Amino acid sequence: MNGAAWLDEVLAQYRYRKNQCERAVAQVTEEQLFETVGEIPLCLAAQMKHIGGNHRSRWRDFLTSDGEKPDRNRDDEFVVDGETPDSIRALWNEGWRITVEALESLTAQDLEKTVTIRGEPHTVVRAVQCNLTHLSYHTGQIVSLARHFAGESWQTLSIAPGESETYNRRMRGKWGSW
Repeated sequence: MNGAAWLDEVLAQYRYRKNQCERAVAQVTEEQLFETVGEIPLCLAAQMKHIGGNHRSRWRDFLTSDGEKPDRNRDDEFVVDGETPDSIRALWNEGWRITVEALESLTAQDLEKTVTIRGEPHTVVRAVQCNLTHLSYHTGQIVSLARHFAGESWQTLSIAPGESETYNRRMRGKWGSW
């Protein structure tokens, strides 16, 4: 796979994770965004705020400045006191805007470059893969929390339980025998 095709696939994967999170969060109430589970104050709003903050820091001036920006307060990303659904969505959307713009601006030649995160050198490919892995981890948390809060009204984001064979038949019909 060439660099341009790899970048297209990476951008598609970021968009897919964003879509999963937003489809999951759309199934809960605004109050449930701030509801916590367990002893650790883990809530959807904090996960969204953290992803927004992480993206804002990592992707702003991606090729020219350290990925851990001096104005980032990572610990504050997990504090949602005083936040509202609108303020959380604003942080989320800003982080995503910066991320998509940065990814769309990368070229195949950029993949040969080195960037730093907390002073540690990373190839662009490694930095992207690490961030996508981090995003996937938190996507799983968001989907699990939203599913918990949505309860019986949860609408699956993938193949519904008991529907695997129907799905597989449809895919075989679309792509041929496998």
